[in-house]
Amino acid sequence: MSTVKVLIAGMGYAGSRFLSALRTLDGPQGVGADLEIAYHARHRTREDVPYFPTLKEALADFGPDLVIVAVTDSAHAEILGGLTGYRGFVLAEKPLTSRHDDLDAVAHALRDTSGFAMDLVERYSDATTTLRDYVHRHGLSLVRAHATWGKDRINDHRPTVGVTSEVIHSLDLLCGLVPPDHPVELTGALAVGSDFSVSGDTVLDSVALTAKLGEAPVTVYSSFVNITRQRTVDCVFRAPDGRLVYAAAEYDTPVWDADRLRVWRRTDRGEETLCEVDTRGERVPEELRAIVKLRRLVADALRFVVRGEEPAVPFADLDESIELQRLLNRIEETAHTTGPARYFPAGRTITTEVDWERLG
Repeated sequence: MSTVKVLIAGMGYAGSRFLSALRTLDGPQGVGADLEIAYHARHRTREDVPYFPTLKEALADFGPDLVIVAVTDSAHAEILGGLTGYRGFVLAEKPLTSRHDDLDAVAHALRDTSGFAMDLVERYSDATTTLRDYVHRHGLSLVRAHATWGKDRINDHRPTVGVTSEVIHSLDLLCGLVPPDHPVELTGALAVGSDFSVSGDTVLDSVALTAKLGEAPVTVYSSFVNITRQRTVDCVFRAPDGRLVYAAAEYDTPVWDADRLRVWRRTDRGEETLCEVDTRGERVPEELRAIVKLRRLVADALRFVVRGEEPAVPFADLDESIELQRLLNRIEETAHTTGPARYFPAGRTITTEVDWERLG
């Protein structure tokens, strides 16, 4: 059995989730390969995984086949840029970079990699794959769509580039419902800045945007101060016979990986359900709690590395990730911004997070 060396860059909340997913995929009961795992971070935080204080040392001495970039948003460009000449596979947390980073330099640094995927994990939801398959098999064309994607990160101690790292999910899901030659055409954006994050006093915490996907108008609202987690995508399609088809998807409600989808049309006899998925009642082993979809993505990346297998769900490859990042940059650069809201005018007290579900 072959051995795959995996380097995790960053061992905070995101890195720990990747580690949990990897450990469930090790050996013959996983992806059919032994996994050798190490990590790089600014400081050593755990003793059960080999540690490298610098990325250069990790690449030279460990020689990973797969590098997982799970550092904080603002450090993505530094790590990705440090992979110049690396020839293995890269799996990177979203967003690819921040608006202030040199995106072309990052793309150049990754030109020799054997493969790339960005962690757009909702692609691996049963609701997502079922809807995409239904739309494409039945030749549906998008007429109108709206997405809401929000959660509560008020006083979250993790640094962030802002809400663009949240809105990316809904934009990616909507793009998957139209042909590849229908890119997102941004037509307007409103945003709010605040001190919700330790990253600054005017970080964008919410954005509302309008856009076109082909001929279909779409609206999206995303927020890091949404108080309750809310992740929904609502669509209206036109079938080849001219009739309207409706679809509603909800994600991670009431807990992570609890997703549902309903596709229906209206008839003289009422609503006719055409397709339905509901994972809310599925029992998940404790070791897979909150990482079901993430594990599917990691498994696809490992199978690609081990055997060259094409992924069950198409990777968000480097070209696609760069285009998504350019869109996020345009949103941030052009948004009419109000605020800032002051959550902590007298200064903040960082508390230890006990409810990680809140941040999912």
